[in-house]
Amino acid sequence: MFLRTSPISTREAAASRRNFLKRSAGVLLISGVGGSLLSACGGGNLGDDPPATPRLASVGNFRDLAGAAPYPTVDGKQMRRGAFYRANALTLDAVDEAAIDRLGIASVYDLRTPAEIARTADILPRGATTRTLNVLGTADFVAPAFDTAAAAVAFMETQARGYVTGAAQRAAYGALLTNLADAPGAQLFHSSAGKDRAGWVAALLLSIANVPLDVIIQDYLLSNVYLAPQIKAQTETLRTQDGDAAASVEAPLLSVQENYLQAGFDQVQASYGTMVSYLTQGLGVSQATIDTLHSRLVV
Repeated sequence: MFLRTSPISTREAAASRRNFLKRSAGVLLISGVGGSLLSACGGGNLGDDPPATPRLASVGNFRDLAGAAPYPTVDGKQMRRGAFYRANALTLDAVDEAAIDRLGIASVYDLRTPAEIARTADILPRGATTRTLNVLGTADFVAPAFDTAAAAVAFMETQARGYVTGAAQRAAYGALLTNLADAPGAQLFHSSAGKDRAGWVAALLLSIANVPLDVIIQDYLLSNVYLAPQIKAQTETLRTQDGDAAASVEAPLLSVQENYLQAGFDQVQASYGTMVSYLTQGLGVSQATIDTLHSRLVV
């Protein structure tokens, strides 16, 4: 059902991606950034011992960007917990609303289209401000119909490449990264399922933090774990309404695959050469903003 490459070409492609990220990481590494910069960018409002990140039944893909451990970096540091959170749409029930309120989230960035927001409005954490950044630049997002699962996979890969090449996508992602660097306090970004548009943001931030590529991929694939009940329910609905064949065709849209993320990284390499060039030239993010993000991301 899926296109396959030979073992040699797969290894060569993986090696190329790893070399690309290693070159990018060498540029992103900074040194000598002290607490004054962290306080100036609002990082001083982030607690040294943030509360444990709750699992939210009503917002299944809510999690700390830093991971539960937290994630290590290639330069011997680790991610800062409690600084950035990612999620799907904030359909908070009363129990989860109380749980998320304890995290002190100051800002929420909604990456959905206007129609998606109209269909499912956010329930914001107490005291949080919100800003919409329409990544796709369209009024709505509705995936087209597909005849095969392979066509659905190709569509998802095209979407991932569009995050790198599209004008609306680049403008929204650039504005988001700048806001994440400059706004005070803990911050949350989300899309509808929290796996594609938000998943790309998470991969960019983890790259800026110099998290190893294999960890970035593992974090990306965790959406399949966090969204498992939702994916199962959607699959059962499709199977009931349209049959097993239709459910199989639609399955690639409901989850994430490593090749989706790889398509985005491959497009960065093809269009910009390095991650830092994509960030600065493609997204219009200054080196100072990258440095500030790095300070907020790691300890």
